[in-house]
Amino acid sequence: AAGKRKRGALPPGKGKRARSDPRAAEAAVEAAVEAAPAGGRQEYSIPPPVSQGKWKNKERVLIFSSRGINFRTRHLMQDLRTLMPHSKADTKMDRKDQLFVINEVCEMKNCNKCIFFEAKKKQDLYMWLSNTPQGPSAKFLVQNVHTLAELKMTGNCLRGSRPLLSFDPIFDKEPHYALLKELFIQIFSTPQYHPKSQPFVDHVFTFTVTDERIWFRNYQIIEEDASLVEIGPRFVLNLIKIFQGSFGGPTLYENPHYQSPNMHRRLIRLSVAAKFREKQHVKEVQKMKKKGSKVLVKEDPTEVVFETPAEEKPVEIQLVKPESKPIVKDKKKLRKIQRKKQKKLFRTEA
Repeated sequence: AAGKRKRGALPPGKGKRARSDPRAAEAAVEAAVEAAPAGGRQEYSIPPPVSQGKWKNKERVLIFSSRGINFRTRHLMQDLRTLMPHSKADTKMDRKDQLFVINEVCEMKNCNKCIFFEAKKKQDLYMWLSNTPQGPSAKFLVQNVHTLAELKMTGNCLRGSRPLLSFDPIFDKEPHYALLKELFIQIFSTPQYHPKSQPFVDHVFTFTVTDERIWFRNYQIIEEDASLVEIGPRFVLNLIKIFQGSFGGPTLYENPHYQSPNMHRRLIRLSVAAKFREKQHVKEVQKMKKKGSKVLVKEDPTEVVFETPAEEKPVEIQLVKPESKPIVKDKKKLRKIQRKKQKKLFRTEA
């Protein structure tokens, strides 16, 4: 019976596999050619191709969220994890914890970038993009979320492929947009020669600035005519603030065009109330017009010309009480009684 091997021990005659070096392989081939007999059959062993690329850019992104997110946010988070092979996941963070705790979580997970989804009031979604632990970090309000699972997106890309990043020209004009561009490049671009990535490019991440918001889209590159087909997910980022530190610190930029969701809902309620008050005011004005439009016509003296007064009847006073009629419940019995009386009258007369 074979003896039990110890953990980590190798079988006899076998050592650790060393990485193949192309120079060593060529030298081995030459030595084999020289050692082979002149008249005999020569056999050549071709070494496997070896990639000379090294994984130098070791960016790791931690993608997780707080408690209280809805299903759409959870699907969006899963889509970003599938599209970014250099991402890592973690459990949901409690809402009572402070945000600077995320820096320690990233350090434990060996991540230097973070995408954190923060939910408030079960209807508002905020996204934090941060370079941990030094900073900077940016806070966005996420709107108009559509995920990969929706049937509107017809494209499809290979998993683990490296994306192209396309930016609007305005990212090079404004300083705060230039800072966000560098942050997007470091977070969303897949590092070259990453172990989980594939060595080809077949989709594009686009960042477009319209209406003071950043619109994110993901398109597939079709090989036939180089046209683009949207894959998803898609969402809109409304910038709130840019901080110098990670999840806090001095404010570098504050968006003057930002309007909080609470204020937006309050303005909607005020507009609905103003419309209701306007309708009530219009109804009151119409009632007043109807009352004022009635014209009082004076009495016409010719109206009584053709009226003939009725004859006055003398008033008769009955001094005798009228006889009460017999109450007959059954009319048929009354008729039979009358017939019997008539027959008796006829007999007596005969």
